[in-house]
Amino acid sequence: MSGEKQAVTVSRATGVLGAVERIGNKLPDPTVLFIALLFIVWVLSWLLSYISFAVIDPRSGQPIVIINQLTGTGMATFLTNMVTNFVGFGPVGTVLVAMLGIGVAEHSGFITTAIRALLNVTPRFLLTPMVVLVGIVSHSAVDAGYVLVIPLGGVIFYAAGRHPLAGIAAAFAGVSGGFSANFVPSALDPLLQGLTQGGAQLLNPDVAVNTLNNYFFTTASSLLIIGLGWWLTDRVVEPRLRETAIDGDAEDLPEVHDLRGMERKGLRWALIVMVLGLALLFITLFPAGSPWRDADGNLASFGAPIMRSIVALIFFLFLLPGIVFGYVSGSFKGTKDIIEGMTHAMHSMAYYLVIMFFIAQFVYAFGASNLGTLLALEGAAALKALAMPSAVTIVGIVILTGFVNIFIGSASGKWGLLAPIFVPMLMTLGISPDLTQAAYRVGDSSTNIITPLMPYFPLVVVYCQRYVKNTGIGTLAAMMLPYSVWFLVSWTAFLLIYYATGLPLGIQSSYTYP
Repeated sequence: MSGEKQAVTVSRATGVLGAVERIGNKLPDPTVLFIALLFIVWVLSWLLSYISFAVIDPRSGQPIVIINQLTGTGMATFLTNMVTNFVGFGPVGTVLVAMLGIGVAEHSGFITTAIRALLNVTPRFLLTPMVVLVGIVSHSAVDAGYVLVIPLGGVIFYAAGRHPLAGIAAAFAGVSGGFSANFVPSALDPLLQGLTQGGAQLLNPDVAVNTLNNYFFTTASSLLIIGLGWWLTDRVVEPRLRETAIDGDAEDLPEVHDLRGMERKGLRWALIVMVLGLALLFITLFPAGSPWRDADGNLASFGAPIMRSIVALIFFLFLLPGIVFGYVSGSFKGTKDIIEGMTHAMHSMAYYLVIMFFIAQFVYAFGASNLGTLLALEGAAALKALAMPSAVTIVGIVILTGFVNIFIGSASGKWGLLAPIFVPMLMTLGISPDLTQAAYRVGDSSTNIITPLMPYFPLVVVYCQRYVKNTGIGTLAAMMLPYSVWFLVSWTAFLLIYYATGLPLGIQSSYTYP
């Protein structure tokens, strides 16, 4: 469908969705938001520096003092540290390194071919859970889920004699509704971890957060999302679509899930290389004198080389199979193609770098002024006065995150805003940064699929219009609402059960602080 048609359907959104869209459109770009927040921090630090607070700073044991950032010394220090604030900001380097490897795997076609092959061999009765599963796994390739899996879900359902919008809904539920449910590490893990650690260090500079601190929880969550997505698609969403006539140009869509001979050969060798690499890693982990262990022989400590190499391992996990697939399948002709894959990945990260620059400056000023610590301590005192159980506090974080997500679609922008507040505040209540991050992930993912302000939401509308011409923003949001509600309620309950049973959230994670 044309861009004009998309603009018309978006503009006709009415009711609650229309109100959300209008309010959200009035919000500034997340980058501008953090620029504004930086100025607000400066002004507040100046005003509050003249006030004496009785709140005790746990780092010094003395009453907290707000440091004016608008003094000559404060501004000189800020300008001196501006470059190091950005370069040393946790999420920047970790995400970029991971994306270099993922970019090669994506550019060569390895990731998209693996997804297509997986769907191609799926029995018809397992079609729905496989589409949801592939949507979840596609997070490792960042945008691959939105540009490949979601339209592919419609094509596959249509070819199987099922309603194509149900296939799009199932894929969208996996890609976006299950954004934080994954058993394959992705660039999202170091992104959130870096912001979480930055928030925690506002209260305790010595706190370290592992990149995979939610890995076990997100792995278990993927089973929950697949099961819910399967049931909702087959029992709730698709039956309601039976009266929706298909009047688009679906018959002209290509059979994109068929693989060519060279693609099959490339995929086979790429998977062999991946398996051999993982086998070699596991073999080298076990010896007592393994170089992956720390000085005490531990693998799971923060100082262990294996824990400090997770991002580098993600890089190679995608780089090597991507290169092998490229050469065997013929999509790569020389080393220039490898570099082009990395370059393309960096191009896609341009906006991310811009917003990270200003988030880094905001986080620095927020911490240097002591405003972050003051807000955390005062907020914690208010929560303590309410005497709410930890479980209720966690539910509150999930709900608040879901609400904010309706207006701020950027995962980095949203957590960059919330982490400096939520993480240290809950730390003072004895709740660990790992658990706070897990609660954020639940609230963030569950509401992705119903907000028109999510960047890819209009694109999914266009996918639907290929089959049903009058599909609009409201149509898609109504179709995805059952997923959002069930995901939010069930996933929150799952987190509370997980918390109550004491199962580990991830590697080097905890539920309590300290």
